[in-house]
Amino acid sequence: MNSKIKEQLRQRIKSLDVLTNEERSQLLELLAEDKPYGLVWEDKPEDVEERLREELPVLKEVPERAIISDNPDAPNHILIEGDNLEALTALAYTHEGKIDVIYIDPPYNTGNKDFVYNDHYVDKEDSYRHSKWLSFMSRRLKIAKQLLSDRGVIFISIDDNEQAQLKLLCDEVFHEDHFVATIPWRKRTAKADVPHYLSQDYEWVLCYANAHFAAGIQKDSRKYYETNDFPGKPWRIHDLTKQTTAAERPNSYFTIVNPKNGIKYLASQNRTWAITKETFEDYYKNNRIVFPGDYDFLNISKPALRYWKEDDEAKAGERFGYTTVSSYINESVGMTQDGTKDVTNIFGEKAFAFPKPLSLIKFLLLISNPHFKNLTILDFFAGSGTTLHATMQLNKEDGGHRKCILVTNNENGICENVTYERNKRVIQGYTTPKGEQVAGLTDNNLRYYRTDFVGRSRSVQNMRRLVNLSTDMLCIKEDLYEEQREFAGQQTYKSVFRYFDNGRKRMLVIYREEAVEQLARLIAQTDFNEKIKVYVFSPSEDPWEETFEEVADKVELCALPAAIYNAYRRVLPKQRDEIIGAGETEREPQTDGMLNFTD
Repeated sequence: MNSKIKEQLRQRIKSLDVLTNEERSQLLELLAEDKPYGLVWEDKPEDVEERLREELPVLKEVPERAIISDNPDAPNHILIEGDNLEALTALAYTHEGKIDVIYIDPPYNTGNKDFVYNDHYVDKEDSYRHSKWLSFMSRRLKIAKQLLSDRGVIFISIDDNEQAQLKLLCDEVFHEDHFVATIPWRKRTAKADVPHYLSQDYEWVLCYANAHFAAGIQKDSRKYYETNDFPGKPWRIHDLTKQTTAAERPNSYFTIVNPKNGIKYLASQNRTWAITKETFEDYYKNNRIVFPGDYDFLNISKPALRYWKEDDEAKAGERFGYTTVSSYINESVGMTQDGTKDVTNIFGEKAFAFPKPLSLIKFLLLISNPHFKNLTILDFFAGSGTTLHATMQLNKEDGGHRKCILVTNNENGICENVTYERNKRVIQGYTTPKGEQVAGLTDNNLRYYRTDFVGRSRSVQNMRRLVNLSTDMLCIKEDLYEEQREFAGQQTYKSVFRYFDNGRKRMLVIYREEAVEQLARLIAQTDFNEKIKVYVFSPSEDPWEETFEEVADKVELCALPAAIYNAYRRVLPKQRDEIIGAGETEREPQTDGMLNFTD
């Protein structure tokens, strides 16, 4: 029984007046005892989760690794170096409900040193092998669910080792009514040296999606005609018959007579007209019937139905020009060997084991809400960075403005030396081992971040540190990175306030209470068309609304760190000690007049 039905029953029981309180309590207890169908495993603690009980993760930019385009409209892509559970926790603040596509290629738990849990490889002999993997995946998928937008979709690559378990887990996390498809992907041609001589040539891509997701693929354009008798109204034709017999649809078994020349067209006993005689007369009056000979360019032997392009567009809406996608991936999508070739062409060597081919990720991105080309994409098992490469390549091909976020640890230097380096070369251009020059995808920005931490206890010191360190996350959240040295004629100070402005949107981050009133007065002097997003330090959830009351029409206020705490609360493990620390004595900033602070 799913949770929605259970809740409905619970409310029905509570509303029944014919029940005594004791009867009502007994029924509610029985309902609570209902054992759901699904996956059961022994949860295994994870070291990284234990750290999150005591510390809060933040994202801190490594500016020297940033690659910035000359194009001011270039999309900002993000690479996060760190444990993906920590990074996902931070993204729960910056991107809750904002991710449109998630693609992940997690460890397959084959027992062949592909899955590390608490710094140890999980081998085939580990009796808790599946429990560890499910614990690991469950924590991350629960946060991933919160990140998905209302049109969001998640694709998860997996092989037969955990496919069955993953399906049940995803049914639980995303709910089984959000299951879309299991897409088979051919990873190799048949091998001879396999158990029982049956080669497992396929892996699987599990797909779950929210309500407004719609897959689609661009179809061959329908042939529309523009004729002098209907200027400005393109039209097409469609078969006027239907695969029904005269016995099944007697009202559609009649003879059509062309009123212009009297030529008769008999209905077939085995394939009647798609309309009745009455409908035919109505369609003819409205120019919906096309007869043989009406147009020299049409080669038809019986009447056809006319459809107006404007009606097709109105009916299809934003999906006009797209059609349903088959779960069968055709041969144009490559195999593992093609992914290896992609990487080798960039590095000159096999720098990563078993990379997914660029063509596979491009296909998944291409079919995801294809009428939108400004999607935000996330891969928190980034590996060699194929997902970002695919995003940039697809933008180049169709003029899109998709943004991609990658997350990976730096075990064996993978983040720095593979994930980052690959996409750096893709942006800047590279030479293949055959000496071929590949032009860079230069209309892209890549920003590099690492995870940092702040104590979880809510002392004033920790709260101030969290606000100071969170500025890089605010830039990610607002997709706004252009920092200015002045605001309304006032010099900025990094310990007091910072100002970001790209000409389209603006953000003010205020760290010191002493600056709030003066900054409110400076905001009053501005004449921006759009509101300024103002993040302001506050020990409570009050963002100084009274102080900004006179400029309320110019600002959008947000109290920090309360907004971060509230977002994190939904995804963090519970603290072992819920005691909130008292405020510490802090050094006051040195001033020489209003806002003349020293950094």
